[in-house]
Amino acid sequence: MAAIITDLLRVNNARSFIEKIRDANNSYYTFIGLPNASEVTSSWDTTPPSPRDCFDDTNTYWDTMVALKKISADDIRPVVRKIQWASATIYDMYRHDVNRNNLSKPSNKTSLYASNYYILNSEFRVYICLNNGIDPENPNGKPSLDEPKFTDLEPRSAGTSGDGYVWKYLYTISPSDVIKFDSLNFIPLPVDWETNTDYSTVRTNAITSGQLKTVTVRNRGFLVGPPNSTYSRVPIKGDGNNAECTIVINNDSKVESITISNGGSGYTYGSVDLVAGNVPTGSTTPIFDIIIPPPGGHGSNIYSELGSTNVLIYSRIENDDQNPDFVTGASIARIGIVENPKGFKSNAVLSDDRATALYGLVLKGQSPNQDDFKTTTFEANTLIKQTIGTGVTATGRVISYDSQTGVLRYWQDRSLVGFNTDGTQKSNPEFGYDQNLFSTTLQGGGSLKIVGGSKELFIDEGFGTDTNPGISTVINNRTYYLGQTYIKGVADPEAEKYSGTILYVDNRPSITRSVNQREDIKVILQF
Repeated sequence: MAAIITDLLRVNNARSFIEKIRDANNSYYTFIGLPNASEVTSSWDTTPPSPRDCFDDTNTYWDTMVALKKISADDIRPVVRKIQWASATIYDMYRHDVNRNNLSKPSNKTSLYASNYYILNSEFRVYICLNNGIDPENPNGKPSLDEPKFTDLEPRSAGTSGDGYVWKYLYTISPSDVIKFDSLNFIPLPVDWETNTDYSTVRTNAITSGQLKTVTVRNRGFLVGPPNSTYSRVPIKGDGNNAECTIVINNDSKVESITISNGGSGYTYGSVDLVAGNVPTGSTTPIFDIIIPPPGGHGSNIYSELGSTNVLIYSRIENDDQNPDFVTGASIARIGIVENPKGFKSNAVLSDDRATALYGLVLKGQSPNQDDFKTTTFEANTLIKQTIGTGVTATGRVISYDSQTGVLRYWQDRSLVGFNTDGTQKSNPEFGYDQNLFSTTLQGGGSLKIVGGSKELFIDEGFGTDTNPGISTVINNRTYYLGQTYIKGVADPEAEKYSGTILYVDNRPSITRSVNQREDIKVILQF
């Protein structure tokens, strides 16, 4: 049995995904993570390995996650390949009949969407090519010489060169979309084409479904009427109504040109009826190709017309003094997208604009050296330890330490309890197999001391209570926001590990985030 999954299913899937993200009942997040990439494999920063798709690796993505940024309704766009107009290039033209048995010209693609039948001009306007100058002498079309810049509703040529091109204006990419969504290989489409009044004139212009715009000449014929004659109102017959064309005969009694004079409506196929139009068929009958527009007409539905089977998600990761979840001084080597993660120890879907996946501790020195936290250093990714009770040790890896506030953020993964960084098991892990959290609730023999810094520090169990949790601290009349809620000097992550569905993972060379740094993340999802 022969079957096919159509391109339009992929277009619909892309649209459905966009609507899910824009639905206020859902929460989608981009995340950053993997602070220790070079420990996973020494060659990571030169040749990052391809992510693996299995439940086990999904758990490790959570274990090494650092922070999450919510994707807003305005952070996603359908996108299509970027085809920039360039002079003297031969472009494909829109055809309804491109397939594996009828390749596009000149690109020789088996599908319309793979061909180069639309362009982006230098002013961020998008046009579809309805005629590329194709004729019997130029079966692949002609070089385009005039850059289209007009915003007329009806298709027309772009200049006076006579290159034979006919362009249809579709839309202009807004400045805000250029900044967020324009990329090297893709251009954004409006996310709300069907409802946005900015595009209503283009939609209205296309309102008559099946209105013909283009007829091409495949064979000029011979002895077709008297030389240098014109035949108007020649009917186009088919399953539509009222379409007519004008045929010009040249000095050699061959067809010089054919143009649509009345587009009619309702056509899915058609033929030029020379007899009904009183055009002599000649000793060799001319052959024409009627180009059928997409359902609804050109500009009615740009998603199916341009084949938007890809989605671009934009996320800006930047430092925020009032919500410092994106820590500095740490390296990251992975980004991803997660659907509907939950809040920490909650059944509710996370809704914060940004959230940390890390644990936090507020540290201080011990009297009389309580200010030792100001001069203590912790190296990123080094091991920290706390004896919670006799024979019970909490271990973690340092992400960042702020000597102003004494806030240390840490992460834990399976490499601390029974596994190596490459995922293989340890036969005798130093601290056992249990993953213990740092705590101020101690067992016999336990201590608040944190081992791993350059000086001896302790969890500040006086910072924050159940009724008055610590979210900021004031130092020298300046308020420092901590980004997490601290009770007795300990803060939990804001996102629940292993909740939601990880949809996308991208391994990349490590970067170390600095105080003045921000990252623009653009993720392309292909459907």
